[in-house]
Amino acid sequence: MAKITFKGNPIQTNGDLPEVGSTLKNAHLVNQALENKSISDYKGQKIILNIFPSIDTGVCAQSVRTFYEKANNLKNTKVINISKDLPFAFQRFCAAEGLENVESLSDFQNDFQNQYNITLADSPLKGLFSRAVIVADENGKVVYTEQVPEIGQEPNYEEALKHLE
Repeated sequence: MAKITFKGNPIQTNGDLPEVGSTLKNAHLVNQALENKSISDYKGQKIILNIFPSIDTGVCAQSVRTFYEKANNLKNTKVINISKDLPFAFQRFCAAEGLENVESLSDFQNDFQNQYNITLADSPLKGLFSRAVIVADENGKVVYTEQVPEIGQEPNYEEALKHLE
């Protein structure tokens, strides 16, 4: 179990992120059009899984904006934003922000949660996702992970992006 903090107070997740060198697990999620998507749908592309508690918080929203700005034009690369927010919340956010071609997937059906061990096990946010980044190559091999140590902190964008080169 990862030990992180929320507002400086220690909390835990229900497990650890996949190890570098492992293969991404295939989990099923739902996109903004209420279509079923799976991690395997992105095989053949480099992917950044931007995982967070809720699009309706400032840090989570900023992570979507920043990865969009920094990675949107990278060749053969897709940023996938994942939380337990309903697809409607993602749709509202992207429309309000003017973000196009943003892949935001909801785990309201809990398959991703069960595959990736990123659920907060305690704290007022219990049941939501921790803030984490997983980068994988075109074959689904994990090349970088970051379990952000404080929920209110942004991920290390530059470190994640350098693993896409």
